[in-house]
Amino acid sequence: MLGVLGRLVVPGRQRIGILWTIGIGIVAAFVGTGIASGLDIADTKGVDWGEWLTQIALATLGVAAVSEVKLRR
Repeated sequence: MLGVLGRLVVPGRQRIGILWTIGIGIVAAFVGTGIASGLDIADTKGVDWGEWLTQIALATLGVAAVSEVKLRR
């Protein structure tokens, strides 16, 4: 789901497949949780907005980067 949200944030058409989208989302989830834990914003009462926004930002960067690399080929 994070990969899909990342694709929604990146403007234009991305030339990456569903497997790349899923992979980017998984990596963004793990790395985003690690960053949020390091910043001590991962465990809050209610919705962990800081962690969630960090994960979406990383997924967005990942989608943009992979799309750019695939576009150049």
